[in-house]
Amino acid sequence: MLRPQIGLIFAMLIVGAVTPALSQAPAGNGPAAGAPVGEPPVDIRPPLFFAAQWKQAPKGGEHPVTADSIAGPDLELKLYVPAGQILLTGSAGNASNPIHVWNGLCTTPCAVAFRDKHRFADLSGLGRIRWNTKTSGFHQVRPIIKLADGSWYVGDRAEGTPRDWLISEISYADLHWLRLDIRRVVTIGNILDKVDLSKVDEMGFADLMPGSGHGPGGWSDVAQVEVYGKAVAR
Repeated sequence: MLRPQIGLIFAMLIVGAVTPALSQAPAGNGPAAGAPVGEPPVDIRPPLFFAAQWKQAPKGGEHPVTADSIAGPDLELKLYVPAGQILLTGSAGNASNPIHVWNGLCTTPCAVAFRDKHRFADLSGLGRIRWNTKTSGFHQVRPIIKLADGSWYVGDRAEGTPRDWLISEISYADLHWLRLDIRRVVTIGNILDKVDLSKVDEMGFADLMPGSGHGPGGWSDVAQVEVYGKAVAR
């Protein structure tokens, strides 16, 4: 009569020994053994280096861009307009017509760049530009950079659609480059696979075609611009 009881006690001892081991085993979708618990994952993407926001004049409407057209005391606005002019227009809070610059009155290619007064930008790795653009005709907006040694480059990727405003991003490391004669805003030389992006002085955008004036035809609009990269002291 004791044998069934002995068997039951033996089975209970086995279950008791196995259960703690099972409770300590990591779940299949949980952290790996030895991994820290509760710590957030490391984000290796660079932080926001600057966010360029345009300022409309008190009277609003369309008017030439000036140094006061950009918000932020540490950010300098640079205009490269061989002939003609760049205008600012749009309204705050209007997604169909945000405050933006317009190059329709540029009679040559023209460019806009931004410079931080106290820092260079390291755009290597995952550095990128994020912008809100709209174009007309075959016009497109391309990223440009000025390195600390004074050399200018323009990237081989462009954005812009005539259908509507488009927020998009371009990774600097993915670009091929042409040297840029900033006095004329025209490309020179051969395409380069890489340039040293570790110390960039100015960054912005260019339209390599002259504008056609008001109305449909050929121009570029650029609203907010953000650049993500690591700061390097000047």
